[in-house]
Amino acid sequence: MKTYKFILTALLGIFLINSCSDKELELTNPNQLSPDTFFSNEAQVQSAVNAAYANLQPFGLYGRLIWYMMDNMSHEQSGNGQQEADKVTFADFSFDSSNGQIAEYWDACYRGVNKANFVIGNKSIIDQIPGNSLSEVKKRKFLGEARFLRAQYYWLLVNRFGNIPLRNGDFTQPEGKPVSPKADVIKLIIEDLTYASANLLPKSEEEKGRATKGAAQAFLGKVLLYQKEYAAALDSFNKMSGYDLEIDYYDNFKEETEHGIESVWEVQYDLSLGTGAKWDSPVVGAGQNHATFRGQDYGVLDWFNTYPSDDLVASFEPGDKRLNGSFYFPGDTYNNGNNTLTEDDFAENSGNIRPVAWKKYQNYYKQSTEAQESGINAKVIRYSDVLLMMAECENERPGGSQSVAVGYINRVRARAGLVALPTTLSKSQVFDAIVQERKVELSGEQVRFDDMIRWGIVGTELAGTNFQVGKHELWPIPDKEIATNPNVTVANQNPGY
Repeated sequence: MKTYKFILTALLGIFLINSCSDKELELTNPNQLSPDTFFSNEAQVQSAVNAAYANLQPFGLYGRLIWYMMDNMSHEQSGNGQQEADKVTFADFSFDSSNGQIAEYWDACYRGVNKANFVIGNKSIIDQIPGNSLSEVKKRKFLGEARFLRAQYYWLLVNRFGNIPLRNGDFTQPEGKPVSPKADVIKLIIEDLTYASANLLPKSEEEKGRATKGAAQAFLGKVLLYQKEYAAALDSFNKMSGYDLEIDYYDNFKEETEHGIESVWEVQYDLSLGTGAKWDSPVVGAGQNHATFRGQDYGVLDWFNTYPSDDLVASFEPGDKRLNGSFYFPGDTYNNGNNTLTEDDFAENSGNIRPVAWKKYQNYYKQSTEAQESGINAKVIRYSDVLLMMAECENERPGGSQSVAVGYINRVRARAGLVALPTTLSKSQVFDAIVQERKVELSGEQVRFDDMIRWGIVGTELAGTNFQVGKHELWPIPDKEIATNPNVTVANQNPGY
């Protein structure tokens, strides 16, 4: 049962902000809410924090587009002929600065940053709330959530765009921020996650759906790993407690088993909270956006746009239980075992028969059709991901132990029913094993494209796909931002665009 509800209330009027080029929060308008009068008790602070979560939900991010963008670019999937042209641009790397989906992604993230900054920038006012109305522990906890979410949005931005405008919650800064170096953005992300790690509550004490201490520690470790600060990353991962692997791999992708022992950080969806605003805006995060389209878009029956690539399916070792936990094959049962998939069910609109279809995040396990709306949460970080990152840190850090690294990998392989790797592997062999395990363990989970970039293998892996090294690692800054932000010009555009 999902218990966490995003209470937006009157705050929505404050947060109808666009990206960096739009006005800052107009907090002196007598017809709008003011932080001086709004931040007076726990419910109001919580409501402001809740609003910052909401921008992860619309289809500009986890509601729909981020799945296509990342999985198409990694070529973990192939497209049905009916897939919309704007989604195909991510598979053939034909997108440019006029791409509407890229603009929506940018906009959704910056709206989320603005909402988080509304809380962070008013820390002094929140601190003045009497302790009998809001305890010091909860004040730090709510600020930790806001800083965790700001880090999340900036992480999504900096990995796709590189140098970006940086907002840090200082409302005295002029509108239209210039781009800041990627290193400055990463620095702020690390600072935010360090604070969140120290002040968020453990998963066992927190309401489902909220950021937790373990989520912040995992996220911080991931950011440090990307900076090749392996020892510091491993230290952050090692501070996590209370997590383990699900016995059944597929339990990670069903609605009834959300927030399980393997779940570290996931984006909430709950159809019972309403879906009436799901198409109203891809970016605002206002209204009833509690639906993701991942189920139908990646389906096997009904409408579908994508299916697993031949290369991905061929990457699974014989006997790997994750194969049947990730994909549907002809002859598989669904709808609680009451129906069986036939070969004809795998036909594209062109008549071609797909060999397999996606099973992750599908609702077919419990129903006969995949409705347009799905309430299955998006898993952003799972503990198996953490174990494989720990293996990488141990393998790469000075003085690291390859046998210890293999131990982390073997925990993931054991759940998959595979034989353990020998602990005598060399450093390069351990690295190859990590690349392999992350590809199959986290398939279709929006991690492989960035993995390939940071490992320096993206050009080889995506040879023949129109991917251009030195260009397509980043997206172009949207035309809309350059046209409306006086401090961002074509001179700031990313290489090749």
